[in-house]
Parts: sequence; structure tokens; C-alpha cells
Amino acid sequence: MVGFCGPSGTGKSHRALWVSRENGLDYIIDDGLLIHGNLVVAGKSAKKAPSKLSSIRTALFQEEDHREEVKKAIRERKPDGILILGTSDKMISRIAEVLELGEVQEWIKIEDVATPLEIEQARNTREKQGKHVIPVPAMEIKKQFSGYFLDPLQLFKRKGKAEFQKIGEKTVVRPTFSYFGKYTISDYAIYQLINHIIVSMPEMEKIARFRCNNTPDGLFVDMDVVMVFGYNLVDALKRAQNTISQELDRFAGINLTRLVINVKTLVISKSYQNA
Repeated sequence: MVGFCGPSGTGKSHRALWVSRENGLDYIIDDGLLIHGNLVVAGKSAKKAPSKLSSIRTALFQEEDHREEVKKAIRERKPDGILILGTSDKMISRIAEVLELGEVQEWIKIEDVATPLEIEQARNTREKQGKHVIPVPAMEIKKQFSGYFLDPLQLFKRKGKAEFQKIGEKTVVRPTFSYFGKYTISDYAIYQLINHIIVSMPEMEKIARFRCNNTPDGLFVDMDVVMVFGYNLVDALKRAQNTISQELDRFAGINLTRLVINVKTLVISKSYQNA
């Protein structure tokens, strides 16, 4: 068990993958998540919490269901070593205690792996831009952060002149409790985006009925469409589903969990007044 300690915003998560590999540790505990390699094994991100206080509670595994989920994953996987990230020795020891991991055997400070300039740059990014790093690819946490901007950050190391090897991927997020405030995306804005995609397709005439439910796990959409006779309906529906999913992700970072398209009726030819 190794503790990786440093004040908030100094770049611990940014260096977590490198520190774990350098010390032969195969698992990371960071802000409520149990991470193995590039995969989230268990837990939930404290960066998705609605307030600073609830974020701290999540990071310390204060909720029983959350704590038991991570403890069960650790028992089943039997890690050879775990790197625990925290803002203080006391916090790291507390995490080890509640997860029943035993004593922390070694301590690493952020100053041991980052220069004062790098730490200052990390602080500026946190304070001025409100950005936080999670040491897993965006796809791994997309469900938890549906509707929030995710910025994938790939990591490389130099192998030789003009030659690099990819060693991992991290994700930059702006948490719910960011000092920059909150934003919401209305159901009507989602409808407008999807409607634009539908009426732009030559196989589609219009949306006849639309219903959506934007949950913390992602977006559910159920709609009826009017299609144009003469096209392969199955191919057109598959293309519509793929396009809508990709564009929702690209424009708003929304994770589309389910999309139901019902063909309500057919028209002989497309009227371009809706396009």
C-alpha cells in the first residue's frame, strides 16, 4: 500500500498512472474510484458530486453502498499493490482504514515527482479553468459524466528520436461543483438537434412525436418519425441512430443510453419545407 499525497489541484491525478507503474502498483484509488490500468473497476467519481462537501464524502467512501462495492472488488481481485491518492496523510490513512486495506507502507509526495513550476501550473489550471483530471480514458467515465464536457488526454513517452509510445489516457473534466457554476441543456435543445438530423436525411420526412428523459446515467429518447416511401427503412433507421448518438456526443457530451425510433407512417415524396 502506497500513499500519494499532495494538496488539491497540484497534479496528483495527472501523474497517478506514471507513479503507479514506476512503483509496480497495479491499482489506483482516486476520488472514489478503484482503477486498474485504464479501467474503472468499481466506485463512483467524487468529481460528479453536486457539492464540495459531498465530493469529500465520496472521496472518503462515506456512503455504505459505495464503500462496500469497492471493498468487494478489492477482495475479489486481490491487488498486488494499490496507490491511494489524497490531499493529506490523514486522508489517505482514513481511506485505507475504511476500505480495510491495512497500514500504508510507503509515502510519496507530489514534490517528489513534480517540479515547483509544474505544481504551480497545475494549480493555475484548477483555479482559473476549474479543470480536474481523472486517470482513465473518457469512455470509462462517460456514463458518470453524461452531459458534462470531457476532454481526452493521451499520454506518450519518448522511445527514440521522433518516436513515441502511448502509455495511457486520462480525462479532463469540469466537475458539477466547479466554481464556474452549472449549466443545463434543455429537452427542446436536444429535440432541435435531433430534428435537424432527421429532416436532413432524404429518407426522413419529420418527427411526429418526441419524448426524452435526461438522467444521470444518460439520455433516453423515444420518438415517432414519418419516413419517405422507396428507401430501405432498416438501413435508414440504423443510420439515424448512429448519427444521432455521435452528434449528441460531439455537440454536448451526452451519453445516449437508449434511442427508440418508431416509424409512424410513410409519405410518397419528401417535402423539403422541413429541411
